[in-house]
Amino acid sequence: MPDLKEIDFSLGGLIDPLEEERNMPVSGLMHRYPDRCLIMATNACFTNCRHCNRKRRWDKRTHAASKEELQAMIGYVSQARGIREVIVSGGDPLTLNERLLDWFLGAVRSLPHVEVIRIGSRVPVVMPMRITKRLCNILRKHRPVWFNTQFNHANEITEDSARACGMLLEAGIPLSNQSVLLKGINDTCEAMRSLLYGLQRIGVRPYYLFNCDHVAGTDHFRVDIGKGMEMMETLGRNISGLCLPRYVLDTRGEQGKITLAPVFPETSKGMNC
Repeated sequence: MPDLKEIDFSLGGLIDPLEEERNMPVSGLMHRYPDRCLIMATNACFTNCRHCNRKRRWDKRTHAASKEELQAMIGYVSQARGIREVIVSGGDPLTLNERLLDWFLGAVRSLPHVEVIRIGSRVPVVMPMRITKRLCNILRKHRPVWFNTQFNHANEITEDSARACGMLLEAGIPLSNQSVLLKGINDTCEAMRSLLYGLQRIGVRPYYLFNCDHVAGTDHFRVDIGKGMEMMETLGRNISGLCLPRYVLDTRGEQGKITLAPVFPETSKGMNC
């Protein structure tokens, strides 16, 4: 739900903290790293996460990329031979018409130098009924497809979301999770441990834990980095290494993600979590 705190910019939040708009050689396509690019296929989502780093796109009319716009992005990728991975994001790409999504994934897969397609979507969390046999069959056709979702709290791991993840796994789609560290929501050892254990139980690999980006209107969500590192150190000494994500800060430019805490071996001993 919206909060009046979103209009308090005490920490100097930015509209586009990662300067994504400056790295778009083609409208909708972001190319920050040599071996991969990100395609914003739509600005529509099934929910508006209040901490979203693309809140700047909310004031625009809902817009899914047309076939012609997607074709322009594919044309760029076809010429950029160094790209081996295409990340399909948005908004949420699973809001797209299935015929358009199928065509687009097939067009990307037809490029000989593209080895991997990655999809970023919160659908398993916020709209699990969107994961159907038909959708799974579409994704299965275009493997290798990797699927990144975003669970932020153990309460989001419901019976329906577990079923949706199970369907994707049965279709041969590996699942990873990118959480955001959020003040008052998941910034304690107990809350984070419950989330990480829950993800492991449903076959979703904890991949990244992001420190909340400096997006305008998200000051009240941002956790002090020192506190986050202390939490991750305690977790690293007390839970299985299979449950541990990388705690990172996403930055502008080519530097990209900076690891904020080491991963401790599961045999380490320390204070209890």
